[in-house]
Amino acid sequence: MAIFSVYVVNKAGGLIYQLDHYAPRADTEKTFSFPLDLVLRPHDERVVVAFGQRDGIRVGHAVLAINGAEVNGRFTADGKDVLEFLANPANYPVSIRFGRHRLSSNEKLMLASMFHSLFAIGSQLSPEVGSSGIEMLETDTFKLHCFQTLTGIKFVVLADPRQAGIDSLLRKIYEIYSDFALKNPFYSLEMPIRCELFDQNLKLALEVAEKAGPFGPGS
Repeated sequence: MAIFSVYVVNKAGGLIYQLDHYAPRADTEKTFSFPLDLVLRPHDERVVVAFGQRDGIRVGHAVLAINGAEVNGRFTADGKDVLEFLANPANYPVSIRFGRHRLSSNEKLMLASMFHSLFAIGSQLSPEVGSSGIEMLETDTFKLHCFQTLTGIKFVVLADPRQAGIDSLLRKIYEIYSDFALKNPFYSLEMPIRCELFDQNLKLALEVAEKAGPFGPGS
């Protein structure tokens, strides 16, 4: 069981804090001979698998590295187009590492804003007045948990579906936010949280939650 990440979204839908706590290893590196038995296509400034699956490589996985060197979107480390490089028989055999692409800072900002909108839509769709909005979204690989305060700040936790104690953790994060962000004289409301004590106490709370430990008085 694990907690993957934490997001804090202000009442306007802006991402003011994000922490990647645990990222499952899903990368696969293989050596290929020519011709490549996978169909690759450019997508969102990346090169991804469009057809063909083998040895843990799946459709949608992005090319992360070639011959041990990280790629930069659609280009190799030395500036060559990835698709052109892999179309040249002279470059084989070649080692390619595939995996789920890492979200950029801009993508995280965009997704936080999108979730803010979905949260509002969920509240408006409710047949009852005063709905709290989306509190949990569940997939086969993770659960998204959300807690919104009375002032509109949203605390979002992505965790393993089997992870227990998330409701308690969300309220603990709110407590940490109140103690180490709001009481910080240098912090401005609705602005990004940059506080070492907030970071330290949040990471400690995540470790306690992963071990299914309780959050008692003074914890």
